[in-house]
Amino acid sequence: MIDKYRDLQIKLTPQRLAILGFLENNRSHPSAEDIYRAVLKQFPTMSFATVYNTLEALKSKGNVQELKIDPGKKRYDPDISRHHHLICMKCKNIVDIFKDFDISLSEDLTSGFDIIGNSIEFYGICRSCGSRK
Repeated sequence: MIDKYRDLQIKLTPQRLAILGFLENNRSHPSAEDIYRAVLKQFPTMSFATVYNTLEALKSKGNVQELKIDPGKKRYDPDISRHHHLICMKCKNIVDIFKDFDISLSEDLTSGFDIIGNSIEFYGICRSCGSRK
């Protein structure tokens, strides 16, 4: 795993490697707090700032996406491939959607922008929350 992240040009401390290991193939879109709680078991003296600074470094290098879906907390997505999200309005579970949507905007809507991408958020109630009625 060290070789994979060496190109990031960030200091790879044992704590950072644990954070990277937690994020590896993680589809739960964790918050910094979630990551901190998970890695704290392995490194009980680690500070929250270590997690936050690591996430900021990864974000600046383009290796993690910051999601602003949940107004209560930032969530992070280690899958930087182009995709969209489906969010449960009750439990805040986030599901990745790997489908392209052909959306074209007329010139009067783009205000002279050259559109280079999009990110679509779908909102609903997941099956688990829907069955708890």
